[in-house]
Amino acid sequence: MSSVIITLSHVAAHTERIRLGTSIVNALLHPPVVLARRFATLDQFSGGRVIAGLGQGWVPQEFETVNVTMEWIGAGMDEAVAAMRAAWGPDPVQYAGRYYRIAPSEVNPKPVQNRIPILLGSTTQAGARRAARIADGLNPVAYSADHLRGLLAGFLQATSAAGRRDQVSVVVRANVPITSEPLGQRRPYLGGSPRQIAEDLAGLASGDVDHVLFSNRYVDDIDEHLRLLDRLHVEAGGVTA
Repeated sequence: MSSVIITLSHVAAHTERIRLGTSIVNALLHPPVVLARRFATLDQFSGGRVIAGLGQGWVPQEFETVNVTMEWIGAGMDEAVAAMRAAWGPDPVQYAGRYYRIAPSEVNPKPVQNRIPILLGSTTQAGARRAARIADGLNPVAYSADHLRGLLAGFLQATSAAGRRDQVSVVVRANVPITSEPLGQRRPYLGGSPRQIAEDLAGLASGDVDHVLFSNRYVDDIDEHLRLLDRLHVEAGGVTA
């Protein structure tokens, strides 16, 4: 996680407007106060441009390595988010939960933003409902059109029932190849050539999705990746993000 913050600090120093977000940091693998301070420091460096994309983690070896039990998944995530928000709030900071405690103390730096947005990464309905309850948005991985529609339906229904629909955002993550030539029948959802992806994006134009984050792990040449994204932007009518 430290390398992500270091990288984004470098980006912050060379940019002025772009938002700086993580997708995602496994919050349960870090003490909430330490994680909150790192995000707040980046928010100070960037002038208030941070989005905290958080997840619970799922790889047993990662939990074992940092000596955290996977039994914390679920209720522990609720507390991690609450403790981080407490750390960003006014001093003296204090939090007392089942999994985390913060003794009355000063915690600095504070973020520039009054409230750093927290997006929860999720691939399950339970995770989507948790995001609707405790977060400022959802960062789902798009495995298929049907899978994504199901997650969004659960998330939006829960936020609407809580009167929070206008207060949350959805940033879809697509871990897909973006290719110069069209892919065949087995192409992944939101993957393939810019035109193929644009056709998939057209099905998301209902207002339920705010941004789509493309992670093209299949291209080593960053210049080629940027050229493909430019083509995608044109094919999608300039509405991708």
